[in-house]
Amino acid sequence: MKEQIKILCITCPKGCSLEVTREGETIVEIKPGCKRGHEYVGRELTDPRRMVASTVRVKHGSHSLLPVYTAAPFPKGKIPLLMQTLREVEVTPPITMGMVVVANVLDSGIDILASRDMQVK
Repeated sequence: MKEQIKILCITCPKGCSLEVTREGETIVEIKPGCKRGHEYVGRELTDPRRMVASTVRVKHGSHSLLPVYTAAPFPKGKIPLLMQTLREVEVTPPITMGMVVVANVLDSGIDILASRDMQVK
């Protein structure tokens, strides 16, 4: 049975509304939209991912929290588990911007990086 859904493309600032017709897991038709929009819909329906930004605790730092982000888009369904994992992380300065805070978080192949420098208090 064919199903029709609407997806807002976030690939560019234009934000096109795409009508997707699919039958089961197979995408039958996408209209309108550009090539990037069609690729986005394919990824969004099969393996949705998001960039994640958060904070981790800092021990003996000039601030109590360090802003961090994922080095690549993270699987959307695992974001709650990622956030729970980050709540348990505590780092010790000095930290430099871009430094890996957690390598290969949750065996995803994605690192958590520092968004700023952090010095010792």
